[in-house]
Amino acid sequence: MGQVCIVTGDITRLKVDAIVNAANSSLLGGGGVDGAIHRAAGPQLLEYCRSMGGCPTGEARITPGFNLPAKFVIHTVGPVWRDGGHGEPGLLQDCYENSFRLAAENDIRTIAFSAISTGVYGYPKSLAAELAIKVMRRYKDDFEEIVACCFSQGDADLYHDKCSECRLMN
Repeated sequence: MGQVCIVTGDITRLKVDAIVNAANSSLLGGGGVDGAIHRAAGPQLLEYCRSMGGCPTGEARITPGFNLPAKFVIHTVGPVWRDGGHGEPGLLQDCYENSFRLAAENDIRTIAFSAISTGVYGYPKSLAAELAIKVMRRYKDDFEEIVACCFSQGDADLYHDKCSECRLMN
């Protein structure tokens, strides 16, 4: 039986099998966590991503971690929040589901997620955390450890609240 951990910090420093990048559709780096992952992984990640041809919203792609402690990076493209009525919840759920699917296909046992779509894409943090926790709950027995890596203590507190509501924590 696996566990879900919530940490505050820099996802690029976590020693897990894979980290999940909140990428843009080009996969060529950007701001926020995407840019941080590209910087920490080194120029090889950009070169590798150039050959992939991008990634549609809701889907996921996997690359080596290069200079990261993580062996792999799973890149997923979250939806831009409009008003919640344009398929955003389904697309965000697809991000998590497809990331878990790729992880399982690549024998990944420990995985860390950033808060997908909650930065410049504007997805409301509370709604995103609730959805993320619900999906993590379904997969927790399939992995040794699932980490929700939060940028701020406020975000981590929000995840802890959602975990309590879902009875997720071990």
